[in-house]
Amino acid sequence: MSRRCQVTGRAPSAGKNVSHSHVRTNRWFEVNVQSKRYWLPSEHRWVRLRLSTKGIRTVDRDGIEAVVARLRASGEKV
Repeated sequence: MSRRCQVTGRAPSAGKNVSHSHVRTNRWFEVNVQSKRYWLPSEHRWVRLRLSTKGIRTVDRDGIEAVVARLRASGEKV
């Protein structure tokens, strides 16, 4: 399963490690993705989302109903 946030769309990005001798090697900046369960009152069921920590704050701010409506409008199955 990809390490991508369902709400914000954040995904891993690539970069470089730079050592003391300034040798550069490739590395990944991973996203802090967590699986979270929310109660959806309009459908009387739980929904499980894979969210970054910023995505969790977005759900807290806007509400789960609004976020699920946006996800469905973008074509994602919830």
